[in-house]
Amino acid sequence: MAVNRYYDIIFFFNTTLSHDVSHILCKTTDINDPGSKSFEVNIKRKTQAVFVVHKNGEFFAYLNQCPHTGATLDWQEDQFLDLDKALIQCATHDALFFINSGECIAGPCKGQFLQVLPILIIDDEIRLDL
Repeated sequence: MAVNRYYDIIFFFNTTLSHDVSHILCKTTDINDPGSKSFEVNIKRKTQAVFVVHKNGEFFAYLNQCPHTGATLDWQEDQFLDLDKALIQCATHDALFFINSGECIAGPCKGQFLQVLPILIIDDEIRLDL
């Protein structure tokens, strides 16, 4: 029984801690559907560019970094989607990524993925859950 209690305490501590380090990015209503928005967040004491895409009522968050060159993806402020607003498009080499997975389907990084970031929706707020 002691082992199970220890596990339960550690699980509770880790779950509680993870919510304490979440970053509120914005309200869900701040991003059009479809649409996207960029943010700068301190992750492990380093400022990181991230973005969130809103598509069909769902939200997806990624590190704002192309897997091919490391360049940021946005071609204008808060503009990460192609003209049809169906895919994420890299401004540097026009690589295209699925919104729901970050997989590159066209361009020099085909088959690679954007770095997914975990998010939570709590009380109409989008929170980066690190």
